[in-house]
Amino acid sequence: MPTYQYVCNDCGQPLEVVQKFSDDALTICPNCEGQLRKVFSAVGIVFKGSGFYRTDNRSSSATSTPTTTPAKPAESTSTPAAAATPAPAASSAASS
Repeated sequence: MPTYQYVCNDCGQPLEVVQKFSDDALTICPNCEGQLRKVFSAVGIVFKGSGFYRTDNRSSSATSTPTTTPAKPAESTSTPAAAATPAPAASSAASS
């Protein structure tokens, strides 16, 4: 259950209360019976990044590294003449 912070508007007395999410907010100060207001503060922890994975904190001995063979280069499916021959460059300086 979360801890909520309140402050009395009349006497300024701070108050911390452990409440359920479904409980109503307190409105009466137990000290002077004045009006309470809920205090919102900065979050204690912030997660940034793309996420966390189960392998992030594993030691190297806990994971088994599979042995892999070097990959073969992929063969081209296009025609060899079109792939090997570069397109001619248009030279406007030669025609002037």
